[in-house]
Amino acid sequence: MYPNAKASLDHWEHTVRNAKWTSPADLRQTFNDVDPATVTSGNHVFVFNIQRKEHRLIAAIHFDKERIYVLRILTHKDYDTQRWKDQL
Repeated sequence: MYPNAKASLDHWEHTVRNAKWTSPADLRQTFNDVDPATVTSGNHVFVFNIQRKEHRLIAAIHFDKERIYVLRILTHKDYDTQRWKDQL
């Protein structure tokens, strides 16, 4: 889908698979530029910068269950439209 982001996404996946986060504070120790966001439904997600901020990976993280769900991978341009907030 985004071939130029493959190496960055592979690195993100490897990092996530080896992480043991129990809180957003733990997450920020691993990814210091991750941002929390609240979507229209009221749910909370985390936005990761991918490939030098050219892409955004939006994920739901359930710290208590040690689960992470990738909800969207967007270009910076698509992310900036904010439409994804209404879709999640």
